[in-house]
Amino acid sequence: MATALVIENDPTDDLRRLGDWLTEAGLELAVLQPHKGDELPDDLAGYAAFVVLGRDRDTFPTGGVPGAPWLPKLEGLLRKAVKHRVPTLGICLGGQLLAQAHGGTVERSTMGPEIGARLVARRDVAESDPLWWAVPFAPDVIQYHFGEITELPIGATLLAASPRYPHQAFRLGDRAWGTQFHIECDLDMFAAWVEDSRDWMTEQGWQPDGLVAGVEATQDDMAEVWQPFARRFADLALGRTPEVDVRRDLPLLG
Repeated sequence: MATALVIENDPTDDLRRLGDWLTEAGLELAVLQPHKGDELPDDLAGYAAFVVLGRDRDTFPTGGVPGAPWLPKLEGLLRKAVKHRVPTLGICLGGQLLAQAHGGTVERSTMGPEIGARLVARRDVAESDPLWWAVPFAPDVIQYHFGEITELPIGATLLAASPRYPHQAFRLGDRAWGTQFHIECDLDMFAAWVEDSRDWMTEQGWQPDGLVAGVEATQDDMAEVWQPFARRFADLALGRTPEVDVRRDLPLLG
């Protein structure tokens, strides 16, 4: 069975239902937790795919110190993944690292944090993307980030955007994708994030219970969109024939 290497950068952000979707699609998962002392490999030899998760760390150095000791090596692995065309998915922090590792810019957002159930808009170019072609025009996503990608790497393809945070999803090469939002997050995970920051949120004028209720209302719609997305990623990693949008094969009328 083909194996995907998964990097868990924070104990509060595990694979959750994304892991279920990937294993159901036929991938075996090897999870490393560098926050617990797991060593990162020097390369991705033997792995069919690469998944990098996110959560509560800065990708960019502060005072010359990286947001976590292992992040520079992780950026090196992301560069090797793109170079050797290993199917790669970077989520939130993982997407920011993917961009930064290839010359993009990640900064603390001047618009403030983006938290809760939100919509992003798929761009027209996503129609021809192997993973994004079947994603609706404005899918539900779960957001929880303080930093943002302010500049994409040269050659990256922007796949989804929003008015305040324009770089919501992108592709590098033909097999590496980054998202600013979380597709792995379920209601319990998001509720735990909110509970951990409840006092701060209340002080800032957020409504923690309303944020949780909003995420709860999107759970079915999220699964309807992102489970097939995860399956398409697994198909690519496993060398299976990708799904075909039959609408493209229909004759034009009129």
